[in-house]
Amino acid sequence: MAVYAIGDLQGCYDPFRRLLDEIRFEPSRDTLWLTGDLVNRGPKSLKTLRFVKKLGDSARTVLGNHDLHLLALEAGVVRFGKRFGSLEKLLNAPDVAELCDWLRHRPLAHYDQGLDTLLVHAGTHPGWSVKKTLALAAEVEAALQAYDYPTLLGKMYGNTPNIWSGKLSGYKRLRFIINCLTRIRMVTSDGHLDLSFSGSPWRARKGLIPWYDMAHPSWQRTRVIFGHWSALGLIVLPDLVSLDSGCVWGRQLTAVRIDKKIPRVVQVRGQGQ
Repeated sequence: MAVYAIGDLQGCYDPFRRLLDEIRFEPSRDTLWLTGDLVNRGPKSLKTLRFVKKLGDSARTVLGNHDLHLLALEAGVVRFGKRFGSLEKLLNAPDVAELCDWLRHRPLAHYDQGLDTLLVHAGTHPGWSVKKTLALAAEVEAALQAYDYPTLLGKMYGNTPNIWSGKLSGYKRLRFIINCLTRIRMVTSDGHLDLSFSGSPWRARKGLIPWYDMAHPSWQRTRVIFGHWSALGLIVLPDLVSLDSGCVWGRQLTAVRIDKKIPRVVQVRGQGQ
């Protein structure tokens, strides 16, 4: 049995299937960890979502910001625009409700104690332990799975509040958790999120640091696997794995085997190559 973590798919179905062939993935034996953002930008979001859903328990995926936006579009709480034109076929599919219901029941964070590894889409707050991350993710998951979930989807947009407090409540609290797990990249030294920056960390203005470089993070030595940040690219360290290697931008789609002491890295050419 092998466990592979794979970076953001974003509708890049063909590179995904090439990568599965390359690692000789067998659903009855192996497990995939997917960093979220299954859909959008790439040409085959519908096919990608159907395929991942069909994999059942052999694929563990967390929700990314593009996945959440798809849910908001399907729920009718935001307007469809040209920026998300790649989702039109999916939104018009006869099984869109079934697919989105399945997606809505995916977690925002996944942890395996045996591997001591946390999977999130973008990152986690430096002040949150693994246990705290999972508990806060569960608050959002419960709201997403409730009957009035469209209300949350309509209120999740925005960059405030941008600093964590245990006193946050209601939709402000849920928005911060969502932003932290699905959008975080850079933070200030005192823990404020900067959600406007998406470039390479060495190009950020003075005073901003990557979320994972905060001193003495509460997750300690637990390995954190994430995607979301294509400008950061591939990083494979004992306690940190960054997997968005820009497949949708024509670079690579990456898989890292995470159940071995020395990770195996496998890449295939990205979309359009």
